[in-house]
Amino acid sequence: MNKPSSASQYQGDSGLERLLRDAGSPYDVAGISALLSGVDAAPEGTDPAAWIDLVAASPGVQLRAQLLALRELRRSADGRSSEAPAAPAKSELAGRLAALRQELARRNLSGFIVPRADEHQGEYVPPRAERLAWLTGFTGSAGVAVVLAKRAALFVDGRYTLQAPAQIDGASFEVRHLVEQPPEKWLAAELSRGDRLGFDPWLHTVDGVARLEAALAPIGATAVACADNPLDAVWKAQPPAPLSPIRPQEEHFTGRDSAHKRQAIGAAVAAAGASAAVLTQPDSLAWLLNIRGGDVPHTPLPLGFATIDREGKVELFVDRRKLMPGLERHLGNGVALAAPDGFGAALDRLGKDGAPVLLDPTSAAQWINDRLVSAGARIVRGEDPCALPKACKNPVEITGTKAAHRRDGAAVSRFLGWLAAEAPAGGVDELTAADRLLACRRDDPLFRDLSFDTISGSAANGAIVHYRSSPATNRPLVAGQLYLVDSGAQYLDGTTDITRTVAIGQPSAEMRDRFTRVLKGHIALATARFPRGTTGSQLDALARTALWQAGLDYDHGTGHGVGSYLGVHEGPQRISKVPNRVPLEVGMIVSNEPGYYKTGAYGIRIENLVTVVAVEIPGAERPMLGFETLTLAPIDRALVEPALLGADEIAWLDAYHARVRETLTPLVDAATAAWLAAATRPLAAG
Repeated sequence: MNKPSSASQYQGDSGLERLLRDAGSPYDVAGISALLSGVDAAPEGTDPAAWIDLVAASPGVQLRAQLLALRELRRSADGRSSEAPAAPAKSELAGRLAALRQELARRNLSGFIVPRADEHQGEYVPPRAERLAWLTGFTGSAGVAVVLAKRAALFVDGRYTLQAPAQIDGASFEVRHLVEQPPEKWLAAELSRGDRLGFDPWLHTVDGVARLEAALAPIGATAVACADNPLDAVWKAQPPAPLSPIRPQEEHFTGRDSAHKRQAIGAAVAAAGASAAVLTQPDSLAWLLNIRGGDVPHTPLPLGFATIDREGKVELFVDRRKLMPGLERHLGNGVALAAPDGFGAALDRLGKDGAPVLLDPTSAAQWINDRLVSAGARIVRGEDPCALPKACKNPVEITGTKAAHRRDGAAVSRFLGWLAAEAPAGGVDELTAADRLLACRRDDPLFRDLSFDTISGSAANGAIVHYRSSPATNRPLVAGQLYLVDSGAQYLDGTTDITRTVAIGQPSAEMRDRFTRVLKGHIALATARFPRGTTGSQLDALARTALWQAGLDYDHGTGHGVGSYLGVHEGPQRISKVPNRVPLEVGMIVSNEPGYYKTGAYGIRIENLVTVVAVEIPGAERPMLGFETLTLAPIDRALVEPALLGADEIAWLDAYHARVRETLTPLVDAATAAWLAAATRPLAAG
């Protein structure tokens, strides 16, 4: 059949209609067009044809070809490109801010808060929820803007103090530190009695709104929950909700079936004194129901909400168009499916007659809390009951993540071996290096995606903690400079995250000093032994001490939790200066990633993932825990200053490298094996 010249020609195309009928698809051509609107609003992922599985269980070759052609035609007609869109001009950003201010004035609001958040308060959000980036140009994963009639500010943490000023219109927004100069403090100084500050109750947590109200009360200003988002009213090209396939995650990867998980979580709900719990975190839904999706970049999340009662019965609120054929059978009789627009009515039913409902105030949207309260519910404040069980990986999950890390280590080593051969000769830049690393991982049959956008930073770009290279910022890898690459992958059996810093040519004495101090902190944490009940915040100083002794530090956390083919950033555990009351427990996976960053010059970070294990210490009076390193890839010996290391630290590095060599050599080609042998030789060998 000839390719049509416009998407409208497909509307009456009997050939496509016939193919859809023959494949048993529930869609006609008009339905496909509606489906594609949501598909185009979801992240592309590494398989741009994955959405076709939503159309039919067994699409034939002809139907697949027709569907791909139709999507490409729509994208061409809309002027879309497979390349990332160019950053908006400063004048365009100024116009967006002016339009929002006009809308706020129309609503009699003195200001409005724009967080980088969606209805689930997750780190990764779909394109529809990228409101902060649309308004300000800032594309980091955390931040909040406050827009008043005459002033506007963007608040970011230490990871983005270099990135934010480079992306925004400095004439429109001032940049402030999210922790040192929080929005609440700024607002208390800027607002006056009678001012009305608007916020979207879907985009702020219960605890977040409480902090905001507490800051405004002394000055007589009021926080106003908007029935709809004023920014959405002026964002004319805002994408719709994303549609990507929700697939089963098989038990040989999860280690436990959903029925047993639901029963355990139901018991936890009962133990908390609640009749039901509201689950707002998509990773909790994915873990509990053994499903995975693709509604946000790089994390296999199915966006939706759920409720679970004491018996473990679940009501799941998702768009049915996202369900893969056979998924309802996978979910089983204990899971009822409902449309997203039925969520409010379900909350009304939960709250009837003053029933106690468990809700996590740190992650649940204020809108959900308000709806339950208005229905008469008695709110039982408590943590998401799935968070801790999800964080403590079972033996099958640990076995899977170890296998994933072995294969990932082989891929990273192939990349590092290539880099060692090619970079000194020139011709390698940040983007080509990132592309090469992705290619090394793609060969794995269990590979599904990157776990985040690769941070590929040469020289000064490496000092930007969450840097993302682009054609405008791309730098070559030049002799005498450092190259930092922080990357990870999503495999069906595990999630990886690794950072290596590589010297291109001969490093300076200062670079070796700083790198070795970071390495000393990494080793101190890797070898830590601590009593059960210890939190990550109690261990954080171990990773910083060698830097502190030289008057140095880094402005990010030392470790974050990691999921099992889920989020590369997962709670509730973490290792950071920020106090954390969640003890480290056996089976948790955390990163070990101290660093050092010299603005305008270079960045250093050494990151491995580790899992918490029980350790036996002769004569110990308490149960003791420690870490087992999961990540396997060489640490650049050229950057190590042996004089700064103690004998135990040298022994650790040599033992780690021996393990890397023995494990990965059978998995790599001959050229990489030869490079690996040299890269992992004992430090004393020179």
